[in-house]
Amino acid sequence: MDGLSNIGTIKEILTRHGFKFSKSMGQNFLINPSVCPKMASMCGAKEGVGVLEIGPGIGVLTNELCKNADRVVSIELDKRLIPVLAETMAEHKNFKLINCDVMEADLKGIIQQEFKGLDVVVCANLPYYITSPIIMRLLEEKLPIKSITVMVQKEAADRLTAEVGSRNSSAVTVAVAYYSKPQLLFNVSRGSFMPSPNVDSAVIKLDISQTPNAIVKKESDFRRVVKAGFSQRRKTLSNSLSSGLGIPKDRANMLIERANLPTNIRAEKLSLEDFGRLSDCLTEYENEEI
Repeated sequence: MDGLSNIGTIKEILTRHGFKFSKSMGQNFLINPSVCPKMASMCGAKEGVGVLEIGPGIGVLTNELCKNADRVVSIELDKRLIPVLAETMAEHKNFKLINCDVMEADLKGIIQQEFKGLDVVVCANLPYYITSPIIMRLLEEKLPIKSITVMVQKEAADRLTAEVGSRNSSAVTVAVAYYSKPQLLFNVSRGSFMPSPNVDSAVIKLDISQTPNAIVKKESDFRRVVKAGFSQRRKTLSNSLSSGLGIPKDRANMLIERANLPTNIRAEKLSLEDFGRLSDCLTEYENEEI
């Protein structure tokens, strides 16, 4: 259906279906006609590609994805949008809607069943309140996907695409850099949505690495060290590790020194390789190798 980014069309469809926006679900539908075609193109939607979309809303982005990709499967939590999408996506035979919570869905099973013989990418306009959990689930489960292209709050975009070791670096920055190569594609003003949020947005793309971008002995220890390291941003890495890992401070200092790092350093100053060495030191310590 054309005209899905037109405010009048959206209001008419939603009114007819008795739909009202839910603040708790972070629902903000795109009304800027230039954004979705750009996202669909830059995410890699094309012949031979299947797209997994999260939170299709009324189907503005979904419509563009269906025009370009061989198959589009959208996961939507809100049951009220099922009849809306049945109307707006009626012309697209390559579209399928799955009504479930993306955080509980069998994503690997969905991909295997729905995208046989296709390269798979993820494309979505993510709710602000659950951006990081969704992205981390997509990355940590090591799904058979090529990339993740998502629209997120501008502040989150800056954090997700920041250079590890920079001032904007955080735990999610390190995690994203471990699994992928992130890039900021373009900014989207708050006026591009209905209802308009209080912040601007940005579209980012994470190109999934075939193997993690740091070699570690135990991935779960890597995640623990990163989480602990950023658990108390204003404190030194030594204090953060001691508190976050539940180990004495002298042990935390020992791990830091073993990783060839100064004990007064803060987590935001560490490189991906630094976190990898520190993680391996924790693994060795817990295996009583040191």
